[in-house]
Amino acid sequence: MAAQLYGVIGYPVTPFRDGGIDTAVLTAVIDRLVEAGVHAIAPLGSTGELAYLDEGEFDDCVDASIAAVAGRLPVLVGVSDLTTARTVRRARYAAQAGADAVMVAPVSYWKLSEREITTHYQAVSDAVGIDIVAYNNPATSGIDMSPELLVGMFESIEHVTMVKESTGDLSRMLRIAELSGGRLPFFNGSNPLVLDALRAGAAGWCTAAPNLLPQPCLDLYTAVTAGEQDKAQALYDDLKPLLQFIVAGGLATTVKAGLELLGVPAGPPRRPLLPLDDAGRAELSGLLSL
Repeated sequence: MAAQLYGVIGYPVTPFRDGGIDTAVLTAVIDRLVEAGVHAIAPLGSTGELAYLDEGEFDDCVDASIAAVAGRLPVLVGVSDLTTARTVRRARYAAQAGADAVMVAPVSYWKLSEREITTHYQAVSDAVGIDIVAYNNPATSGIDMSPELLVGMFESIEHVTMVKESTGDLSRMLRIAELSGGRLPFFNGSNPLVLDALRAGAAGWCTAAPNLLPQPCLDLYTAVTAGEQDKAQALYDDLKPLLQFIVAGGLATTVKAGLELLGVPAGPPRRPLLPLDDAGRAELSGLLSL
């Protein structure tokens, strides 16, 4: 199953309406990504505001997302939570709903030891029969997993089969490849690093950018894999200002604003996040050439 995930993995926003999930708009957002040509769909990542959903909303989003994809592409569902129990519950729900893989970051208030992190992932693996992407994003989770730990879990925990590395440190990706002998697929989760990461052998790019400019993102991936380095560099140079903008402004905030500018009623992010301000919307409009 791990071989199914590659390329440009699109991360949809989670639209809200009347205090819950707007499944009609979510379906439209996912349809846009699928029809644009992304290689997989990943609901409930940072872009999907997973941290701000209750359990009922999580379930609704999973069901609506898998129904919207309708078997056209692999689905990778984010299931991270502060507790192992809720992470396991979410992973089981996603697996039973038809997800192809789940993504787990060891989110925690307390700093976790490597033994605690490993035990957390082992519990998820024991609960599901699908692949687990170990997601390293210390900027949001508060936990930084070393390449040595990630490769160790790959070697010792059955369903940990992939890594999403979002620190923006290329040397970590190279170290993962070295330690695993190239056996552990790693995905780039740092938008501004995408060109270097793909050149270094990343299996794909986990990104919200295709919500706004899908074709250049896909063309960039294709150019790198085809060895067209000059073309890839030019595409990256054009995309870089947008990639930097959405990361700096917060993915949920900026991508929802961009979708609104493109005519998709994605709505505001959930508080404490706030909608993009007027100056930010004007800048984003320029980046989208609207």
